[in-house]
Amino acid sequence: MDLFRRIFSQSEPKAVPVSGTSAGSDETSPVEEKVTDTLPSLSDSPTPDHTLPVAPPSSVFDGATRPLPPETVISSSNEHLTFGQATDVGMVRTNNQDAVCSLVMTSRSSQQRPDFGLFIVADGMGGHHDGEKASALTANQVASYIMHNVFLPMMNGENDVDRVPITEAMIAAVQKANSDVIAKVPDGGTTLTAVAVVGDLAYVVHVGDSRVYLINKDGIEQITRDHSLVQRLIELDQLTREEANVHPQKNVLYRALGQSDHLEVDALTRRLPPNARLMLCSDGLWNMVNEQDIIEITTKYSNPQEACDKLVALANMQGGTDNITAVLLRIPSH
Repeated sequence: MDLFRRIFSQSEPKAVPVSGTSAGSDETSPVEEKVTDTLPSLSDSPTPDHTLPVAPPSSVFDGATRPLPPETVISSSNEHLTFGQATDVGMVRTNNQDAVCSLVMTSRSSQQRPDFGLFIVADGMGGHHDGEKASALTANQVASYIMHNVFLPMMNGENDVDRVPITEAMIAAVQKANSDVIAKVPDGGTTLTAVAVVGDLAYVVHVGDSRVYLINKDGIEQITRDHSLVQRLIELDQLTREEANVHPQKNVLYRALGQSDHLEVDALTRRLPPNARLMLCSDGLWNMVNEQDIIEITTKYSNPQEACDKLVALANMQGGTDNITAVLLRIPSH
C-alpha cells in the first residue's frame, strides 16, 4: 500500500502559485511570471467568488433563440354586424306576449359573402295565452321561411336570377304566418316587424305598431308606419301627436296578423350608413321612452346589448305599463 501511495504521489503535479506576490513582497517570481502570461485577461478571469461572469440580459449567445420583433397589426378591418336583444314583462302585466328572434351570420372566405342578419319583433294580442302563442308562432314561422328561402340559397351560391327576391320572400313569410295564426290561434293576433340585413342593406316588412328606428349622426328616424287608429287620425289631421299619446284608443290597431285572410304588408328597403344604429322595438318601449332618450342611450353605449338593457330599464322606470322589447343593431364603420 505504501508503494502505491509513493508512485501516485510522484505523478501528481505540484501546485504553482499564480495569485501574485507573497506577503510583504512586490516582486513576481519567474515561474509565476511565465504562468501569468498564459492566463486570460483580467476581464475574463474568475470573479472573487470563483463564479464566471454573468452576461448582460441583452446578450445573445450562439444557439440561443433570438427575440422576435413586436407583432405589427397589418389590418384592423374586422368589424361585423353586432346586435343586442332584451325583453321584459314590464311592471304591470303578468306574462310576456312579446316574441323576439335575432340571427346573425358573419364569414370570411374567398366567396366574400356579406354579413347576414335577421331580426324579428312580434307583439301578441288577445287573451292571457292567445297573444303569446300568436307572437311565438309568427316569429318562428317568419324566421324559418326566410332562412330556407333567402339565407340558405345565398349560402349555396344560387344566382340572383334563380333566387326569390328578398322582399318578395319576406312578404310571403308574413302571409304564411298570418294563415297559421288564423288556423292555430283563432282568438289571438300579433304585430310583426322583421328586418333582414344583407351587407349594408336593410329589408323591412311590417304589420302593426311595433317600430323600426334608424339612428345616425343626423338624428333619429322612424322608418315604419304605425297601423293604429290614432296614427290614421293624425294622418287625416284629426288628431295631434300630443292628443294621440293620451287618447283612450291609442292601442287599437286596424292591421295585424290573425285578423283577416287578406293581409296588407308594408315593405321597404333602406341603405344603412356606416356606424348607424337600427332599432326594432315593441310599443311597450316607444310609449315609455322618448326619441331623445333613445338617441342618447344608443349612442352613449357602444355595446348594443348594454344599450338594450338600459332602454328596457328606463321603460320600466317610466311605468312599464306593457311588455317591453328592444333589438339594437350596430352597423360596421365600413
